[in-house]
Amino acid sequence: MNILFAYLKKSRLYLMSMLLPAIITGVIFYLYHLPAEPAIYVTVLWIFSSSMALLYGYWGYRKKYRQLLIVKNAPELNLDRLDIPSDAVEQLYQEISLTLNTMRMDLETNIQKSTEEMNDYYTMWAHQIKTPIFALRLLLKETPEQNKAALTELFKVEEYVEMVLGYLRTENISSDLTLSKYSLDKIIRDQIHRYAGIFVSKKLSLDYNGTSETILTDEKWLGFVIGQILSNSLKYTKEGGLKIYVQNNTLFIEDTGIGIRPEDLPRVFEKGYTGINGRTDRHSTGIGLYLSKKILNRLGHDISIESHEGKGTCVLIHFPQDNLTLY
Repeated sequence: MNILFAYLKKSRLYLMSMLLPAIITGVIFYLYHLPAEPAIYVTVLWIFSSSMALLYGYWGYRKKYRQLLIVKNAPELNLDRLDIPSDAVEQLYQEISLTLNTMRMDLETNIQKSTEEMNDYYTMWAHQIKTPIFALRLLLKETPEQNKAALTELFKVEEYVEMVLGYLRTENISSDLTLSKYSLDKIIRDQIHRYAGIFVSKKLSLDYNGTSETILTDEKWLGFVIGQILSNSLKYTKEGGLKIYVQNNTLFIEDTGIGIRPEDLPRVFEKGYTGINGRTDRHSTGIGLYLSKKILNRLGHDISIESHEGKGTCVLIHFPQDNLTLY
């Protein structure tokens, strides 16, 4: 209907010119006192022929509109579907469209190439920097009691390197997923072991009694997510500790940290968003939860957060009913 109204508006001068001869004919017949019947025949014939021309024009207008709509949705594929231009102006429009489309495609190609080169560079950098970090860890472990603080800071550096790699890999995560049945307990304990030093250095407690479920997932990526959540919990927990348990197809990771303000909760999964409490820690990046949400969506899992400012936060990873089974 919108197309019809647009066409009638575009053709308003034609409509006026169509009615004008009929009006003039009627006036002439009236002034000369001629019989009305020939005037009516002429008027009806004129209106009929003009209406047919108007309908034909509308049919062409509607066809062209649909073609342009197809081009709009996929211009790189459908510009050749346009009809042969009916005049010089339309031909010029098509030439301009082709030129702009070529420029757009070249720009997209260059952006994609630049993005791939940047990703390759940072992936190589992240892998290369692991070597000196590993060497430094070996040196510090020669006298671990004297280098506790340095080892803790080095662990944070390793976390950030893993986060960079995780961020880069999630761009093509679908090709890296390997879904199989894994022990959920093993995945959780592997991540707890990674952060054992932080628990000890901050004197935080851990309440985890194990779980007997197996889960259909990707062990590496689910482990990465659980690691990110543990990292956040440990970062913002100064005293008390963490509690981890599985209940009703859901993994709960609770802490006694500073919590999240109610107005920040709806945005915690946004890329780069840290919230007011997150800004108190200048090392916060706002990437960990964003990556966790993105990865879990690809795995077919879900994540939500419950928090009370000043009391702590609980992160819930929800697994579909058919993803969890008992040993």
